[in-house]
Amino acid sequence: MSSLPKSVTITDDTMREGLQIESASIPVEAKLRLLDALGETGAKVISIGSFAHPKWTPQMACIDEIAQRFVPKPGIKYTAAVFNKTGYDRADSYYPKLDVRREGRLPGSNVELCDSFARRNYNRTQAQQLAAMDATIAAAQAKGAQFASVGIGNPFGSNFEGPFSHQQRMDLLALMIGKWQAAGITVKRVGLIEAMGWNLPHLVRETMLAIRERWPSVTDFHLHLHNQRGAAIASYYEALQLGAREFDTCLGGMGGCPYCGNGRSAGHVPTEDFVDLCHEMGIETGYDLDKLIEAVAIAEEVVGHPLWGHVSKSGPRPRGKALYPIDMPFVETLEEAAHFRKGPHVYEGQLSPWQGKDALRRA
Repeated sequence: MSSLPKSVTITDDTMREGLQIESASIPVEAKLRLLDALGETGAKVISIGSFAHPKWTPQMACIDEIAQRFVPKPGIKYTAAVFNKTGYDRADSYYPKLDVRREGRLPGSNVELCDSFARRNYNRTQAQQLAAMDATIAAAQAKGAQFASVGIGNPFGSNFEGPFSHQQRMDLLALMIGKWQAAGITVKRVGLIEAMGWNLPHLVRETMLAIRERWPSVTDFHLHLHNQRGAAIASYYEALQLGAREFDTCLGGMGGCPYCGNGRSAGHVPTEDFVDLCHEMGIETGYDLDKLIEAVAIAEEVVGHPLWGHVSKSGPRPRGKALYPIDMPFVETLEEAAHFRKGPHVYEGQLSPWQGKDALRRA
Protein backbone atom coordinates (compact mmCIF):
# COMPACT_ATOMS: atom_id res chain seq x y z
CA MET A 1 0.00 0.00 0.00
CA SER A 2 1.47 3.36 -1.04
CA SER A 3 1.75 6.11 1.56
CA LEU A 4 3.79 9.12 0.49
CA PRO A 5 5.33 11.06 3.36
CA LYS A 6 4.36 14.71 3.77
CA SER A 7 8.01 15.66 4.22
CA VAL A 8 11.43 14.04 4.01
CA THR A 9 14.88 14.63 5.42
CA ILE A 10 17.43 14.79 2.60
CA THR A 11 20.98 14.90 3.90
CA ASP A 12 23.34 16.33 1.31
CA ASP A 13 26.69 14.63 1.84
CA THR A 14 28.75 16.58 -0.70
CA MET A 15 31.45 17.78 1.70
CA ARG A 16 32.22 14.25 2.89
CA GLU A 17 31.01 11.63 0.42
CA GLY A 18 31.43 13.93 -2.54
CA LEU A 19 34.84 15.42 -1.86
CA GLN A 20 36.41 12.23 -0.50
CA ILE A 21 36.62 10.86 -4.06
CA GLU A 22 37.77 14.10 -5.70
CA SER A 23 41.30 15.53 -5.91
CA ALA A 24 43.20 15.94 -2.64
CA SER A 25 44.68 19.16 -4.03
CA ILE A 26 41.42 21.16 -3.86
CA PRO A 27 42.32 24.17 -1.69
CA VAL A 28 40.65 24.85 1.63
CA GLU A 29 39.35 28.20 0.39
CA ALA A 30 37.41 26.44 -2.37
CA LYS A 31 35.95 23.93 0.07
CA LEU A 32 34.89 26.71 2.42
CA ARG A 33 33.19 28.46 -0.50
CA LEU A 34 31.25 25.30 -1.32
CA LEU A 35 30.31 24.75 2.33
CA ASP A 36 29.03 28.32 2.52
CA ALA A 37 26.92 27.81 -0.62
CA LEU A 38 25.42 24.64 0.84
CA GLY A 39 24.41 26.64 3.89
CA GLU A 40 22.20 28.82 1.67
CA THR A 41 20.20 25.92 0.19
CA GLY A 42 17.85 25.25 3.09
CA ALA A 43 19.77 22.21 4.33
CA LYS A 44 19.09 21.51 8.00
CA VAL A 45 22.09 19.21 8.61
CA ILE A 46 25.46 19.51 6.85
CA SER A 47 28.47 17.27 7.24
CA ILE A 48 31.67 19.27 6.78
CA GLY A 49 33.72 16.15 5.96
CA SER A 50 35.26 13.27 7.86
CA PHE A 51 37.90 12.99 10.55
CA ALA A 52 39.66 10.13 8.79
CA HIS A 53 43.34 9.19 8.67
CA PRO A 54 44.96 11.15 5.81
CA LYS A 55 46.82 8.03 4.67
CA TRP A 56 43.53 6.46 3.57
CA THR A 57 41.58 9.64 2.83
CA PRO A 58 44.04 12.38 1.87
CA GLN A 59 41.14 14.52 0.65
CA MET A 60 40.21 15.05 4.33
CA ALA A 61 43.69 15.98 5.56
CA CYS A 62 42.49 19.60 5.87
CA ILE A 63 39.40 18.81 7.96
CA ASP A 64 40.71 20.53 11.11
CA GLU A 65 41.36 23.75 9.21
CA ILE A 66 37.85 23.60 7.75
CA ALA A 67 36.37 23.00 11.20
CA GLN A 68 38.29 25.96 12.59
CA ARG A 69 37.52 28.39 9.79
CA PHE A 70 33.98 27.77 8.55
CA VAL A 71 31.32 30.24 9.64
CA PRO A 72 28.15 28.40 10.72
CA LYS A 73 24.79 29.67 9.53
CA PRO A 74 21.82 29.93 11.91
CA GLY A 75 19.43 26.99 12.01
CA ILE A 76 21.87 24.43 10.59
CA LYS A 77 23.41 21.55 12.51
CA TYR A 78 26.97 20.99 11.33
CA THR A 79 28.40 17.54 11.86
CA ALA A 80 31.11 15.23 10.47
CA ALA A 81 31.83 11.56 9.96
CA VAL A 82 33.96 9.87 12.63
CA PHE A 83 35.12 6.27 12.53
CA ASN A 84 36.89 5.72 15.85
CA LYS A 85 37.54 7.35 19.22
CA THR A 86 40.49 9.33 17.88
CA GLY A 87 38.34 10.84 15.14
CA TYR A 88 35.50 11.47 17.58
CA ASP A 89 37.76 13.29 20.03
CA ARG A 90 39.21 15.47 17.26
CA ALA A 91 35.74 16.40 16.01
CA ASP A 92 34.25 16.87 19.47
CA SER A 93 36.90 19.45 20.32
CA TYR A 94 34.95 21.85 18.06
CA TYR A 95 31.64 21.38 19.92
CA PRO A 96 29.13 23.08 19.86
CA LYS A 97 30.11 24.63 16.51
CA LEU A 98 30.47 21.07 15.22
CA ASP A 99 28.23 18.39 16.73
CA VAL A 100 29.14 14.72 16.41
CA ARG A 101 27.41 13.71 19.62
CA ARG A 102 24.46 11.34 19.46
CA GLU A 103 22.11 13.18 21.81
CA GLY A 104 18.58 12.84 20.51
CA ARG A 105 19.57 10.10 18.06
CA LEU A 106 18.76 6.43 18.32
CA PRO A 107 21.59 4.11 19.34
CA GLY A 108 22.40 1.83 16.45
CA SER A 109 24.61 -0.72 14.78
CA ASN A 110 25.60 -1.31 11.16
CA VAL A 111 26.80 -4.62 9.72
CA GLU A 112 27.90 -5.42 6.17
CA LEU A 113 26.17 -8.25 4.34
CA CYS A 114 29.32 -8.40 2.20
CA ASP A 115 32.21 -9.68 4.30
CA SER A 116 34.69 -8.75 1.55
CA PHE A 117 33.57 -5.12 1.64
CA ALA A 118 33.70 -5.07 5.45
CA ARG A 119 37.35 -6.13 5.26
CA ARG A 120 38.22 -3.66 2.50
CA ASN A 121 36.34 -0.64 3.85
CA TYR A 122 36.47 -1.08 7.62
CA ASN A 123 39.39 -3.47 8.09
CA ARG A 124 37.01 -5.70 10.03
CA THR A 125 35.16 -8.91 9.27
CA GLN A 126 31.41 -9.22 9.29
CA ALA A 127 31.78 -11.46 12.36
CA GLN A 128 33.72 -8.73 14.14
CA GLN A 129 31.04 -6.18 13.29
CA LEU A 130 28.39 -8.47 14.74
CA ALA A 131 30.45 -9.09 17.88
CA ALA A 132 30.90 -5.33 18.37
CA MET A 133 27.15 -4.97 18.63
CA ASP A 134 27.23 -6.42 22.14
CA ALA A 135 29.13 -3.44 23.57
CA THR A 136 26.89 -0.99 21.71
CA ILE A 137 23.78 -2.66 23.04
CA ALA A 138 25.16 -2.79 26.60
CA ALA A 139 25.93 0.93 26.49
CA ALA A 140 22.42 1.65 25.22
CA GLN A 141 20.94 -0.46 28.00
CA ALA A 142 22.97 1.41 30.59
CA LYS A 143 21.51 4.68 29.32
CA GLY A 144 17.97 3.31 29.47
CA ALA A 145 17.38 3.30 25.72
CA GLN A 146 14.00 1.99 24.60
CA PHE A 147 14.50 2.15 20.83
CA ALA A 148 17.33 1.49 18.39
CA SER A 149 18.32 1.54 14.73
CA VAL A 150 20.07 -1.06 12.59
CA GLY A 151 21.74 -0.64 9.24
CA ILE A 152 22.57 -3.36 6.75
CA GLY A 153 25.46 -2.59 4.42
CA ASN A 154 25.35 -3.51 0.71
CA PRO A 155 22.18 -5.58 1.13
CA PHE A 156 21.49 -6.27 -2.54
CA GLY A 157 24.78 -7.48 -3.95
CA SER A 158 28.54 -7.20 -4.10
CA ASN A 159 31.09 -6.48 -6.80
CA PHE A 160 33.27 -9.09 -5.05
CA GLU A 161 30.73 -11.76 -4.06
CA GLY A 162 27.82 -11.36 -6.51
CA PRO A 163 24.11 -10.91 -5.78
CA PHE A 164 22.63 -11.47 -2.33
CA SER A 165 19.27 -13.20 -1.94
CA HIS A 166 16.25 -11.87 -0.13
CA GLN A 167 16.75 -14.63 2.43
CA GLN A 168 20.32 -13.50 3.11
CA ARG A 169 19.12 -9.96 3.77
CA MET A 170 16.39 -11.09 6.10
CA ASP A 171 18.64 -13.54 7.96
CA LEU A 172 21.20 -10.86 8.76
CA LEU A 173 18.50 -8.40 9.81
CA ALA A 174 16.93 -11.07 12.03
CA LEU A 175 20.27 -11.65 13.72
CA MET A 176 20.84 -7.95 14.32
CA ILE A 177 17.32 -7.08 15.40
CA GLY A 178 17.23 -10.17 17.59
CA LYS A 179 20.26 -8.96 19.53
CA TRP A 180 18.52 -5.68 20.35
CA GLN A 181 15.25 -7.38 21.18
CA ALA A 182 17.00 -9.77 23.56
CA ALA A 183 18.18 -6.72 25.48
CA GLY A 184 14.65 -5.38 25.71
CA ILE A 185 15.23 -2.61 23.16
CA THR A 186 12.86 -2.20 20.20
CA VAL A 187 14.25 -1.56 16.73
CA LYS A 188 12.17 1.13 15.03
CA ARG A 189 14.51 2.24 12.22
CA VAL A 190 16.31 0.33 9.47
CA GLY A 191 18.99 1.70 7.17
CA LEU A 192 19.75 0.31 3.72
CA ILE A 193 23.33 1.48 3.19
CA GLU A 194 24.93 0.65 -0.13
CA ALA A 195 28.20 1.51 -1.87
CA MET A 196 28.27 -0.97 -4.75
CA GLY A 197 25.21 0.02 -6.78
CA TRP A 198 23.26 -3.26 -6.78
CA ASN A 199 19.99 -1.55 -5.77
CA LEU A 200 16.92 -1.97 -7.98
CA PRO A 201 13.42 -0.61 -7.30
CA HIS A 202 11.75 -4.01 -7.02
CA LEU A 203 14.40 -5.22 -4.55
CA VAL A 204 13.92 -2.13 -2.40
CA ARG A 205 10.15 -2.66 -2.39
CA GLU A 206 10.44 -6.37 -1.61
CA THR A 207 12.84 -5.70 1.25
CA MET A 208 10.92 -2.85 2.85
CA LEU A 209 7.60 -4.68 2.69
CA ALA A 210 9.12 -7.82 4.21
CA ILE A 211 10.71 -5.82 7.03
CA ARG A 212 7.43 -4.14 7.86
CA GLU A 213 5.54 -7.41 7.83
CA ARG A 214 8.05 -9.24 10.03
CA TRP A 215 8.87 -6.34 12.39
CA PRO A 216 5.85 -4.00 12.68
CA SER A 217 7.82 -1.90 15.16
CA VAL A 218 9.98 -0.62 12.28
CA THR A 219 8.42 2.67 11.24
CA ASP A 220 11.38 4.54 9.75
CA PHE A 221 13.74 3.80 6.89
CA HIS A 222 16.99 5.50 5.91
CA LEU A 223 18.38 4.97 2.39
CA HIS A 224 21.94 5.66 1.26
CA LEU A 225 22.24 4.14 -2.19
CA HIS A 226 25.01 4.65 -4.74
CA ASN A 227 24.20 5.13 -8.37
CA GLN A 228 26.83 3.42 -10.52
CA ARG A 229 24.16 1.53 -12.47
CA GLY A 230 21.70 4.41 -12.74
CA ALA A 231 18.88 2.89 -10.67
CA ALA A 232 19.25 4.78 -7.38
CA ILE A 233 16.72 7.56 -7.98
CA ALA A 234 14.18 4.94 -9.13
CA SER A 235 14.93 3.00 -5.96
CA TYR A 236 14.43 6.17 -3.91
CA TYR A 237 11.10 6.73 -5.66
CA GLU A 238 10.01 3.22 -4.70
CA ALA A 239 11.02 3.88 -1.10
CA LEU A 240 9.05 7.14 -1.12
CA GLN A 241 5.98 5.21 -2.24
CA LEU A 242 6.35 3.10 0.89
CA GLY A 243 6.73 6.09 3.19
CA ALA A 244 10.51 6.27 3.68
CA ARG A 245 11.54 9.68 5.01
CA GLU A 246 15.35 9.74 5.23
CA PHE A 247 17.64 9.88 2.20
CA ASP A 248 21.27 10.76 1.45
CA THR A 249 22.32 12.60 -1.71
CA CYS A 250 25.16 14.75 -3.11
CA LEU A 251 25.21 17.85 -5.30
CA GLY A 252 25.31 16.88 -8.94
CA GLY A 253 25.53 13.19 -8.09
CA MET A 254 29.08 13.71 -6.84
CA GLY A 255 30.60 10.98 -4.71
CA GLY A 256 31.90 7.49 -4.85
CA CYS A 257 33.83 4.87 -2.98
CA PRO A 258 37.51 3.92 -3.38
CA TYR A 259 36.87 0.49 -1.84
CA CYS A 260 34.08 -0.80 -4.10
CA GLY A 261 35.90 -1.03 -7.43
CA ASN A 262 33.95 1.77 -9.12
CA GLY A 263 35.59 4.88 -7.69
CA ARG A 264 34.07 8.16 -8.75
CA SER A 265 31.64 6.39 -11.10
CA ALA A 266 29.74 5.08 -8.07
CA GLY A 267 28.24 8.52 -7.58
CA HIS A 268 25.10 9.41 -5.68
CA VAL A 269 21.59 10.54 -6.43
CA PRO A 270 21.95 14.25 -7.32
CA THR A 271 20.46 16.32 -4.51
CA GLU A 272 18.85 18.76 -6.94
CA ASP A 273 17.20 15.97 -8.96
CA PHE A 274 15.75 14.27 -5.90
CA VAL A 275 14.56 17.55 -4.38
CA ASP A 276 12.84 18.40 -7.68
CA LEU A 277 11.16 14.98 -7.73
CA CYS A 278 9.91 15.37 -4.17
CA HIS A 279 8.59 18.88 -4.77
CA GLU A 280 6.71 17.77 -7.89
CA MET A 281 5.12 15.00 -5.84
CA GLY A 282 4.05 17.47 -3.14
CA ILE A 283 6.63 16.33 -0.60
CA GLU A 284 8.31 19.03 1.48
CA THR A 285 12.11 18.99 1.69
CA GLY A 286 13.03 22.39 3.13
CA TYR A 287 15.40 23.03 0.22
CA ASP A 288 15.36 25.99 -2.16
CA LEU A 289 15.83 24.37 -5.58
CA ASP A 290 17.20 27.50 -7.25
CA LYS A 291 19.87 27.88 -4.58
CA LEU A 292 20.70 24.19 -4.88
CA ILE A 293 21.30 24.67 -8.59
CA GLU A 294 23.63 27.59 -7.86
CA ALA A 295 25.49 25.42 -5.33
CA VAL A 296 25.96 22.76 -8.03
CA ALA A 297 27.53 25.37 -10.31
CA ILE A 298 29.96 26.27 -7.53
CA ALA A 299 30.67 22.59 -6.90
CA GLU A 300 31.61 22.10 -10.56
CA GLU A 301 34.03 25.02 -10.32
CA VAL A 302 35.53 23.59 -7.11
CA VAL A 303 36.12 20.07 -8.46
CA GLY A 304 37.07 21.28 -11.94
CA HIS A 305 34.77 19.12 -14.05
CA PRO A 306 31.06 18.76 -14.91
CA LEU A 307 28.86 16.84 -12.51
CA TRP A 308 26.08 14.41 -13.36
CA GLY A 309 22.80 15.96 -12.26
CA HIS A 310 20.02 16.85 -14.68
CA VAL A 311 17.94 19.60 -13.09
CA SER A 312 21.08 21.67 -12.52
CA LYS A 313 21.68 21.65 -16.30
CA SER A 314 18.10 21.96 -17.62
CA GLY A 315 16.52 23.95 -14.81
CA PRO A 316 13.23 23.36 -13.02
CA ARG A 317 10.05 22.91 -15.05
CA PRO A 318 9.24 26.48 -16.16
CA ARG A 319 5.91 27.88 -15.04
CA GLY A 320 4.27 31.29 -15.22
CA LYS A 321 6.77 34.07 -15.93
CA ALA A 322 9.56 31.49 -16.13
CA LEU A 323 8.16 29.90 -19.31
CA TYR A 324 10.62 30.09 -22.19
CA PRO A 325 9.98 32.73 -24.87
CA ILE A 326 8.38 31.08 -27.87
CA ASP A 327 10.64 32.98 -30.27
CA MET A 328 13.87 31.89 -28.62
CA PRO A 329 16.55 30.63 -31.02
CA PHE A 330 18.15 27.18 -31.07
CA VAL A 331 19.65 25.97 -27.79
CA GLU A 332 22.30 23.30 -28.27
CA THR A 333 25.15 23.45 -25.75
CA LEU A 334 25.04 23.07 -21.98
CA GLU A 335 26.18 26.67 -21.69
CA GLU A 336 23.20 27.77 -23.81
CA ALA A 337 20.86 25.52 -21.82
CA ALA A 338 21.82 27.48 -18.71
CA HIS A 339 19.75 30.44 -19.96
CA PHE A 340 17.23 29.69 -17.21
CA ARG A 341 19.70 31.07 -14.65
CA LYS A 342 22.22 33.06 -16.76
CA GLY A 343 19.81 34.89 -19.04
CA PRO A 344 19.23 34.96 -22.83
CA HIS A 345 22.68 36.35 -23.67
CA VAL A 346 24.10 32.79 -23.56
CA TYR A 347 22.33 31.88 -26.81
CA GLU A 348 22.83 35.13 -28.68
CA GLY A 349 23.71 34.58 -32.34
CA GLN A 350 21.98 31.23 -32.69
CA LEU A 351 19.57 30.58 -35.56
CA SER A 352 15.90 30.89 -34.74
CA PRO A 353 13.30 28.35 -35.91
CA TRP A 354 10.46 30.75 -35.08
CA GLN A 355 8.90 32.54 -38.05
CA GLY A 356 5.87 33.87 -36.24
CA LYS A 357 2.24 32.78 -36.18
CA ASP A 358 1.38 34.63 -39.38
CA ALA A 359 4.09 32.75 -41.29
CA LEU A 360 2.49 29.47 -40.23
CA ARG A 361 -0.90 30.59 -41.51
CA ARG A 362 0.57 31.51 -44.92
CA ALA A 363 2.55 28.26 -45.27
